[in-house]
Amino acid sequence: MTATAGPLAGIRVVEFVGLGPGPFCGMLLADLGADVLRIDRAAEARKGYAKPPRNPMNRGKHSIALDLKHPDGVALALRLCADADALIEPFRPGVMERLGLGPDVVAAANPRLVYGRLTGWGQTGPLASAAGHDIDYIALAGMLEPIGRAGQPPSIPLNLVGDFGGGGMLLAFGLVAALVEAGRSGRGQVVDAAMIDGAATLGATWFTMGAAGMLGPRGTNMLDGGAPFYDVYATEDGAYIAVGAIEPRFWAELIHRLGLAEDPVFADLSRQHDPAHWPAMKARLAEVFATRTRDAWCALLEGTETCFAPVLSPGEAPAHPHHVARGTFLHADGLPEPAPAPRFSRTAAAVPARPVHPGPAAAGGDTDAALAAWGLSPTEVERFRNAGAVV
Repeated sequence: MTATAGPLAGIRVVEFVGLGPGPFCGMLLADLGADVLRIDRAAEARKGYAKPPRNPMNRGKHSIALDLKHPDGVALALRLCADADALIEPFRPGVMERLGLGPDVVAAANPRLVYGRLTGWGQTGPLASAAGHDIDYIALAGMLEPIGRAGQPPSIPLNLVGDFGGGGMLLAFGLVAALVEAGRSGRGQVVDAAMIDGAATLGATWFTMGAAGMLGPRGTNMLDGGAPFYDVYATEDGAYIAVGAIEPRFWAELIHRLGLAEDPVFADLSRQHDPAHWPAMKARLAEVFATRTRDAWCALLEGTETCFAPVLSPGEAPAHPHHVARGTFLHADGLPEPAPAPRFSRTAAAVPARPVHPGPAAAGGDTDAALAAWGLSPTEVERFRNAGAVV
């Protein structure tokens, strides 16, 4: 990967530390060249530097640790916001206001700053101040119920739909959009990124199809495991393969390569999208796929017009030849992590810099250097440290 600045070079972001989706948003911006300054909690920094597994969401960022209960800590945070282009805060509504760092206060110091707010329920509404996590947000958004097998409870899609896709990525998109507008108007604004909104947006097609009467119960539809041509099958060695042969020509190619063209179950390929025939087709495919190992099926089907892929674990995926060829994963300190994405032809992202201390315990790991880069003199840093505002 070419070590160039990235399309967000020159953009400064202050990230108030929080759980996964906030740091993920900051990682996305840092990956593309933004200067992201993470404000960690002083209490975490005072615990010292443990050695947990490295956290890729810290990459490319500087970290300082502030005591935001100390007036000087708040004053320093506000000073940093005055020099920033964007801000990320992941707290419940009202927390930043109580700290003295709400949107109105920050806008008075920096009218062009884009103020990003990341919550589960949003800044308004009867649930705005309620506790919750990813599973709750996607449940209310209507995006948990459709996921899973027929006759079984909904399946939890890790925390990808709410926290990361509907939260962190939504906020990153919102911040970049607002930064583009601020470049024209010279005025910042508040971006309210709620995971319930993001999860609902990800499910746009499903809401429309459901309202139109085009969806059956969970696990009986084309894209939720109900169809034989879009499902996961077990192999002889206890592994799994994925088939996504939706289009008739891909389905025909799959049946041909499996040697099932003369099988009575598949004799009439025009039945592919007739749900009445799906159970028999699925049962026969399950029987066939169980006769060979995953590697054997890869040798026969991978890279063909059958829409096939092996189901790889996170531990296996980085070593796949396609990922190796594209550089999809980085290997830092012997551990894999996804490389910056998407890719740009002219302003390619740099290989992310590593924090001074790896992992989530890196709170305040490079305070002096980070504050110097943001314009504070060593004397000023020492004054804030002596006052107890900076660790």
